[in-house]
Amino acid sequence: MHREHHRWFSPSLGRNMDLLAFGHSGARMLVFPTSMGRYYEWEDHGMLDALRHPIEQGWLQVFCVDSVDEESWYAKWKQPGDRAWRHVQYDAYLRDEVVPLTSSANGNPFLMTAGASFGAYHAVTFALRYPHLVGRTIGLSGLYDIRDVTDGHSDATVEAFNPAEFVRHESDASRAEALRRLEIILAIGRDDPMRGNNEYFSGRLWSADIWHALRVWDGWAHDWPYWRQMLQAYVNGDR
Repeated sequence: MHREHHRWFSPSLGRNMDLLAFGHSGARMLVFPTSMGRYYEWEDHGMLDALRHPIEQGWLQVFCVDSVDEESWYAKWKQPGDRAWRHVQYDAYLRDEVVPLTSSANGNPFLMTAGASFGAYHAVTFALRYPHLVGRTIGLSGLYDIRDVTDGHSDATVEAFNPAEFVRHESDASRAEALRRLEIILAIGRDDPMRGNNEYFSGRLWSADIWHALRVWDGWAHDWPYWRQMLQAYVNGDR
């Protein structure tokens, strides 16, 4: 399959960032690595092979971004607000640099986001913050209440990037309508310790009248072989 490596100095983050792109046309999919993972993680773990057919057929183009988790949410020596502020900059990098790059490479208007484990947090949070940009989001074995990472601490900046909280307070009618059009798929293992977090988040979405699919898989299901199966099912549109 066609593969391209991109590297540039990010004005939003003040550092070089890397990205891998696979494919040449079709729906665009922005994918995030697991906690403190790198942009090549999905390739290394066979996730791109799981999508080889739609990529090679020109139905899907995948953009694998890098993370700054070790500078933001996982920088435990920082106060929660300082961690959140670094994520604000990462959010700007995604919105103002990565998404325009994907659009310039591929004019298809449909954009998906996807991620596994902490990557699911990134994928779903970005989609819920920008529902006018994203058509579908797929969270595999994810965490959706960021206070689990900040030991319960919060402030206005943390809450702005905590989907379990900010979805309850949407007052803009246009955004609310876009959120209801967004296809949201959450997959979690029945025995995954994060199942309760997913069920809690699902309840928050329903209370905000945001339709979604919560899919509970048998067993633990928190590993790459399961994520490859989930990805194949949900990228192809199964809900």
